[in-house]
Amino acid sequence: MRQNDNEAERESGRVEQKGIDVYSACMAFTQKDNGRDERIRDEIVVDAHDSEERAMGWYYYLDDVLDFPFKARCIEKRPASPLVQNEIIQVLGMAIEKECEHEMFVDSIWNKRKLAVPLAQIHPIDGSEKTKEAIDDWHYWVREGYEF
Repeated sequence: MRQNDNEAERESGRVEQKGIDVYSACMAFTQKDNGRDERIRDEIVVDAHDSEERAMGWYYYLDDVLDFPFKARCIEKRPASPLVQNEIIQVLGMAIEKECEHEMFVDSIWNKRKLAVPLAQIHPIDGSEKTKEAIDDWHYWVREGYEF
């Protein structure tokens, strides 16, 4: 049996908005990286009141900060993606907004075709420092179990 509802919400990966700041509620469950938390809160999901606003906050932040194109390495195999671990791809830009309503995707070149891949699945190998930091921010968000 779970100790409380907050623990159950954390384990399920869902934190409902109940008159509290959802991002702050999520952050209470994790070991903090204060600089990263502050950047995410103040630059990415600032003034976001629901999942759609958080998704679009992430989308426009990444679209603005990532320096496209760059090469990236697949860091994990995922069932819905054809990429294999350690495979190198060329990242061209953000996927269309509609593709990023639940998770961030980037357009890439894979086997001479354009393919949208989850940003959580790749890590830049020749991107700028701000590109690496922004992708690390997204990886942190995903790893900690935060959702839009």
